[in-house]
Amino acid sequence: MATIITDLKDKFRKGNIYIQLIYINVAVFVLTTLTEVMLQLFNRSLGDIFEWLELPASFSRFILQPWSLLTYMFMHAGLMHILFNMLWLYWFGALFLNFFSAKHLRGVYVLGGICGGVLYMAAYHIFPYFRPMIDYSFMLGASASVLAIVAATAYREPNYPIRLFLLGTLRLKYLALIVIGTDLLFITSSNAGGHIAHLGGALAGLWFAAGLSKGRDVTVWINKPLDALISLFSFKPRKPKMKVHYGESRQKDYDYNARKKAQSEEIDRILDKLKKSGYESLTTEEKKSLFDASRR
Repeated sequence: MATIITDLKDKFRKGNIYIQLIYINVAVFVLTTLTEVMLQLFNRSLGDIFEWLELPASFSRFILQPWSLLTYMFMHAGLMHILFNMLWLYWFGALFLNFFSAKHLRGVYVLGGICGGVLYMAAYHIFPYFRPMIDYSFMLGASASVLAIVAATAYREPNYPIRLFLLGTLRLKYLALIVIGTDLLFITSSNAGGHIAHLGGALAGLWFAAGLSKGRDVTVWINKPLDALISLFSFKPRKPKMKVHYGESRQKDYDYNARKKAQSEEIDRILDKLKKSGYESLTTEEKKSLFDASRR
């Protein structure tokens, strides 16, 4: 079990940002689902507790749980819900990184979730159709975040070909328009909050891509605190400081210079002897020293 956890940690650390986001979503889903299953075995439920991590439509409830604007985008209602969201995140996360950076993807994911959540709450208070549902409506899921990634990529590369099963090849801009159009058509369905959030996420993606094309990065205010938070909890081991022993270094330099001076004086002495008495007067050691000095 420890090996499995270690392998997962290693893959998480080495994975692309969209892989890391998938890991986080899956981990939250598994943890919450297992908790619910264990409690149901004892006829207990934490349904009301998990609502504190979901985004309420009611502003008065939201004031009591403002963190839910961030936590809801990592919560999912069931296996099919998380499966489709993570498949879209996997496909379009990889495509997004062909044109933008990993930090941009992280920022757009959060920005899309925030914009989708804000539009969801606003719509439930603006339109009379939703007002009877405000007090008991909650939203969860990563779809608004994923739609922001899709919309940003479609804005950047509208004619990028996407191959779809049974439908053939479709340009990315048309796929994005179909998804957004579907959300508009089903805005009064049983999943009205989800469709509204999708629209908010798509608008966030367009906002990001259009702004970046003009030199403005609207994800900076998200990525800066995230970078600070990650560096705070990274716990990277500090590199040991190099110890320099200046006294030893000076002693080594002194010994080296002294040896060089002695060698130089010995060669000078041998050369003087050579001039006065000739080569045959030199000893075997002196001849060797002279030969070695000529090779340096």
